[in-house]
Amino acid sequence: MKDLEGKAAFVTGGSSGIGLGIVKVLAEEGMKVAFTYRRAAHRDEAMAYFRSRPQLEVHPLELDVMDRADFARAADEAERAVGPIQVLVNNAGVGVHGLIEHATYDDWDWVLGVNLGGVVNALVTFLPRMLGSGREGHIVNVSSMGGLAALGSVGVYAASKFAVVGLTEALRTDMIGRPIGVSVYCPGPVKSNIAESGTGRPEHLARTGYSSPELVQGAPPPAMILHAMDAVDSARYVLDGIRNNALYILSHPEFRDVLAARNAAILAAVPDEPLNEARADSIRWILSNPIYDEGA
Repeated sequence: MKDLEGKAAFVTGGSSGIGLGIVKVLAEEGMKVAFTYRRAAHRDEAMAYFRSRPQLEVHPLELDVMDRADFARAADEAERAVGPIQVLVNNAGVGVHGLIEHATYDDWDWVLGVNLGGVVNALVTFLPRMLGSGREGHIVNVSSMGGLAALGSVGVYAASKFAVVGLTEALRTDMIGRPIGVSVYCPGPVKSNIAESGTGRPEHLARTGYSSPELVQGAPPPAMILHAMDAVDSARYVLDGIRNNALYILSHPEFRDVLAARNAAILAAVPDEPLNEARADSIRWILSNPIYDEGA
């Protein structure tokens, strides 16, 4: 989508961090933006910013992205407030640090429920509406560099973010020849409140394997937090990705080498032997995808 002015957007987890940066950037482009929040304090801080800029049109909505019924209610309210949604940004996310062996079912259900389930719930809610409108649109799913490579002791988080990357690639494939662009944003460190995400954890998923400090592995060091990218700066990469219909939106060149090493390891594992031509012919339909080599 090149022309965003006057169009409506919906951003989950838009009251702080990366999400708020995206809300600010889209609103400054002339979009009318509905965004969701969980914590009233974050909403109030965000709205204090927007009240000082009354020319920017935003509408906050309280929403737990795991609540499917409430998602439909939020979508209806957003459409009444800002109009038919043409840009959907699935940003809401949480995380835990630690070895997989210590994770409880509650840890898995909470992180997967927000990071992956929240994207699923948004797509089930909004995608039929967006396609049914016949309008041009764009969907951005926010993953992470931890969704492209296993970096640090964050296996539960990585599982959720790898899933978002695969889901996005599949959705982009589904949208070939249709008016909905699809991108996945995989940022590195960005100034955000994800370290505080546990404060909004539901009571019924409160049993964690990471309650003891000695079980929390690889927590972000102070230097990483100090030098993390500004959220508005990161959001500008997202804006460019929407305008250019980029499949992958990457904002941190520091990860180039580790991504190259991972991709090289995958290719090196492919057996160096002649193709079974009969087998190849039987699966020719899944041996290529134009989203990778043609930018479809």
